[in-house]
Formats: sequence, structure tokens, C-alpha cells
Amino acid sequence: MIRLFEQHHIRFQKELEGYWDFSKASSKNTLPSSYDKKLYVPGCWESNIELCDYRGYGVYKKTIQMPKYGNLRLNFKGISHTVDIYFDGTLIDDHYNAFTEFSTVISNVSKGSHTLVLVVDNTFTEDSSLHIPNDYYAYGGITRPVVMEIVPDVYIKHIQFTPYLLDSSWHADIKIIVSNCSSITKSVRLQLDLDDTLLESDISKQEIDLPGNTEKAITTSIAFDNVHPWSPKNPYLYLLHAYLYEKDNASPVDDLIERVGFRTIEVKGQEILLNNSSIFMQGFNRHEDFNIVGSAIPMQLAAIDMDIMTDLGSNAVRTSHYPNDERFLDMCDEKGILVWEENHARGLELEQMLNPNFENQCRDCIDEMVTSHYNHPSIILWGILNECASDTEEGRRMYQTQFEQIKTIDQSRPLTFATCKHFNDLCLDFVDLVSINIYHAWYHEGKTVEELEKAYLKEYEWIQTTDGKGKPIIISEFGGGAIYGYRAPHRPKWSEERQVDILKNCLELYLNRPEIVGTFIWQYCDCRVTDEVWGIKRPRSQNNKGIVDEYRRPKLAYETVKQLYRNNAARK
Repeated sequence: MIRLFEQHHIRFQKELEGYWDFSKASSKNTLPSSYDKKLYVPGCWESNIELCDYRGYGVYKKTIQMPKYGNLRLNFKGISHTVDIYFDGTLIDDHYNAFTEFSTVISNVSKGSHTLVLVVDNTFTEDSSLHIPNDYYAYGGITRPVVMEIVPDVYIKHIQFTPYLLDSSWHADIKIIVSNCSSITKSVRLQLDLDDTLLESDISKQEIDLPGNTEKAITTSIAFDNVHPWSPKNPYLYLLHAYLYEKDNASPVDDLIERVGFRTIEVKGQEILLNNSSIFMQGFNRHEDFNIVGSAIPMQLAAIDMDIMTDLGSNAVRTSHYPNDERFLDMCDEKGILVWEENHARGLELEQMLNPNFENQCRDCIDEMVTSHYNHPSIILWGILNECASDTEEGRRMYQTQFEQIKTIDQSRPLTFATCKHFNDLCLDFVDLVSINIYHAWYHEGKTVEELEKAYLKEYEWIQTTDGKGKPIIISEFGGGAIYGYRAPHRPKWSEERQVDILKNCLELYLNRPEIVGTFIWQYCDCRVTDEVWGIKRPRSQNNKGIVDEYRRPKLAYETVKQLYRNNAARK
């Protein structure tokens, strides 16, 4: 499954799902002469019993069939974490970051059989500034779908749909990125419809000359009558269909469908407003990790996660700490789940942020994240750099650079980041909402209700002395560890009883503070951590702070959270 909706009626598209030939390799430059395994794609190689803890190089090979002569576009939804791509024995592209989509076009490919080879690397080296030993596992493999397409010389690369209200009427700015992969100038025009209703716009009346080997952004603004707004209670979605015509051609040569929703999101005072109405986000931090399938979660299992979170009374999810599979975001669009999506960086000290690759790799991640996921109405916040060096001057410069980059692509969503630099953070002026990670009764003070309130007020009063003054606050991480099945009457750490106490006390405070507009429990499910560093810190080599374990079995805290979240939703 590529998406939860069809994206093309004209363009040829095929998912390359199924068994691929596979072999280990000693380096990225050593291609195997034979392949001793077949691994299913998409999937993590750790799902194979012989590769369950393998860190190194893996080579995938697939024979693909071109049904006709043309331009082959290969779209990779996620490869963990670095890949070199060979087509018919020639190196054609490479990419870094497991969690972002990228594509490459090969022109003038002949009809018939061709060989695609991917050399995948999940090692930890100085070349990788973001994929490091961490409090979640860096899996290996082709973890998200691979798609082959046949595109004309000029094709539609992206659509960006930005809805807004003007005098109580819905409008949208629409940007269409058109790419010319030929060497000659092409003259084209575009046509748009919404749910099969033709849209009148200025772009349908003009021909655009596009020089060879370039791309161009074509923009228009359209007013819409009788459309339903998207909201958590009524997640109404529309199909926006763009058709591309070449000069003197009565039939379109290419098309692209995006699913969109009409909604606005903004921060005013100490509130976050969706369609001009105040909202409260109550949800979870969620890692893409599910028992033996790792980060390559099939949609049937992702749907289980969605059902469990909604049963718990959640209306929001934070994609900690990387861009998520777009099919899960499609589910959030359909279910009306509010999403905070963030780029890929967690817990980096300044020394790590000074890695010469850090800024370039962050820049690529942000560009690919925001561009690929722009049209999801469920995404209401962009975040960056969880718990990084926001308490240093050089760190501050990097935070500013990344926030400014997001604003060059998308100015329609508020910005935030999760900080643990209590009383020392230097970057709260960059954000629209202040988000704090604080583990009362686990790492920090505040075991009793009175101690908890006193500790929180100390934090809140400090924020009011900074550039975060008057801004709404999100408690972006809080909670405590519990090992499934460990029960103890004296309620020690790692017992399910202790987790109940922590979450109950925290939620009863946070859900009743007027300046707090969101709570994200750490975390939804237990997840695997990287043994090299974190195994000694985490029992079972798992981060055990989930409300459910890695098999999605509920812990004692499940019913406590469910009651508090549902009662709060009814009150709001």
C-alpha cells in the first residue's frame, strides 16, 4: 500500500513490494557476486532471525520490468539510514536519513528488464550526525515502500495546498511544482479539480514555458464555496486533482492527486486555535516500533495503534523524534488526530551538533519532511531538535537557522521544540508555543501532589522571565517506566503501580492549568533502544515508559489515563 488514497489516474505507478534478493557486504563499495537471502520489502532486516542485531551494510537487488520506453521515476519512502542506488550497474543516486522520502529520475529507459541494487548502511560513523546510538533503535533496511513510476518529460512533482479564511469564506493558495527532465523547452498548462468538480483558476488559461532540466513553481489562489472544514470531530477531506497538458495536446500527459482539508491553525495569547476555536491536545509520544517488525510497521498494525490511542481518549500524537510514515499520517487525517511532526534529532550535545555533517543533514531532513507532508491537515505543529543544545549560543544559532528554513517553505503552521534545558534555555523567542520535557517523580522532584505543583510552578515562573512569557505551554514529555507484569505493593520504580501514581498526579495538574494547551505522555508503547549505549540504562534494552508494551498489552496505567483523558475531553 503506497497511500490510503489513489494518487494517479494517468501516471503509471507500481509498488515494488515483495521479496528482494539480499546479502551482507563488508563495505558500501563491495557488491556481492551472489545473494544468500530473500528479504521482504518494506521491512527491517532485523526481522530476519539471522540479522536480528546486525549493524553494517546490506545489499538489496530487484529485477523490475519497464512496460514501455520512457522516464523512470523511483520514489523511496524510507531507507534506513544511508543508501547508494545502482541502476543496471551504474551508481545513480545516494541518500541519508531513514525517515524522509526522496526520488530520482532516470531518463530514456528502454522497455524490458532492468536491475535495481540498493546498498544500505545502518552503521554509526562520523558521517552520520543524526543516526547515532540512542534511546530508540536505528533499524536497517528498506523500511518503507519503494515505488516505480513512468513520467513524461514534463511532470508534476509536488502540490502545496494552503487553506485560509477570508471574510468567513474559505480560500486556498495552491503551488504546483512542475519538473522538466528533458533537455529542451516545453510548453505546458495545468487544470485543477476538487472532488471531480472543475476549479476555475488563472493557471488553466495560461501556457507556461519550462526550459530543459529545470523545475518551476506555478501558483494560484482560489475561493471555495460550500466546503466543510476539517476538524477532529469532523475530519472532512477532499481530493485535489491536478492535470498537466502539453501544448496542442487535448489529453493530459500527467496528473497528481493530493488529499487536503480546509482548516486554519494559529496561536493567539495563551491559546492554540483550530478554525478560530480553542483546542487542547491530549496525546502521546509515539515511536515507530512494533515488536518483531521494528520500524517497518504494516498498516494493519498501525491501525491497531490508532484504535488504542483513540480508545485512550487521545486526540493528538507527537512523531518523536523523526518524520513518520505518510500512511500513518493519512490515518491521522482520516481519524481527526492532531499531529506534531518534528525533524530527526534527539538529545544531541553541542559537540555532536558541531559534527561537520549536522547542519546539512538537518537541512535536508527538514526540506524533505515539510515538502512531502505539507498537505496533511492533521499536522498542526512543526518541531525540531528535541532536547538538543538550546542552552548555548552556537546551539541558538542552529535553532534559529532551522526555524527560518521551515518558514521559507511553510508559514501556515506554528513552531515549537521540546526542551529539557530548564532555567537555561536561550531559544524560547523562536517558538509560538513553549514545550517542556519534565519527568516529575521519575528524574525530577515532585513525587507528592504538593511537590509536583510546586516544581511545576517554579518552571512556569521561570518561563515568564524569558522570551517565552505569555506563550501557551505544552508538556511535551512526562511519565515513568513500568515493566509489563511487574507489580509491587510498595510501588517502587519500574512497577506498574508507580507509573499509575506518576501519570495520575501529573495529569490531574496539567489538565487543569489554563496556560497548558497540550499534554504528550512519554510514551505510547515500549520500544527497543540501541544496546551499544542505552542497553545498560534501560531494563530489557527497552524504553519501558509505554502505556502499552511492545506487544500492545495494556499496563495498569492504561485505565487511569483513559479515564482522565476522556473526562477532560468531555469537559472541554
